[in-house]
Amino acid sequence: MTDTLHHRLRAAADALTGEPVALSHLADVHGSAARGTLLVLLSAPCVLPVPGVGNVLGIGLLLLALAMWRGQACHELPGRVAGWQMPAHWAQRVLGLLARFYSLASRWSRERLPHLVDGPQGWIAPKVGLMGALIFLPIPFGNVLPALALSLLGLGLVFRDGLAVLLAMLAGGAAVAYTTTLGVLAWHWGLAPLLQWLQL
Repeated sequence: MTDTLHHRLRAAADALTGEPVALSHLADVHGSAARGTLLVLLSAPCVLPVPGVGNVLGIGLLLLALAMWRGQACHELPGRVAGWQMPAHWAQRVLGLLARFYSLASRWSRERLPHLVDGPQGWIAPKVGLMGALIFLPIPFGNVLPALALSLLGLGLVFRDGLAVLLAMLAGGAAVAYTTTLGVLAWHWGLAPLLQWLQL
């Protein structure tokens, strides 16, 4: 499946013209998008410096997390996000990134520790929501770790790879620690002195 998908994504990137590309088109290229591939589609592009991508895809991840929490079907992009368009050259870079991602993943991902994938999955929706919120926030380099965490989680669901799920949890913890550290430093160096000055 992943070999076919990786070749399909490369072919789709080569076939793009100069017209803007809707996110729904990138989803259609994946074929029947399961929950894992949707997570990869919405998170992997966030590691690229595409203007506005973190805001749009962060909202998409929050909506996807809400659908998961409600127990709704999660096989399509949220309607508010599907129509978002990006320039063709950025769409080609996104498709190329996804193709390389799946090609690399197919070399080491396999079914292992399946109980981490097939067991109770009530934790997935809060994790997706939290990582989506971190991606949405305007934090310097704040997209990378949460995007990596969700991409690994998506791969874990696609391959039934429990090791990828464990790595996703570690990356998610690192993302929370990074954001918390920046918040504490911003408070210590900026907001707290400002509030003290205002009180004077």
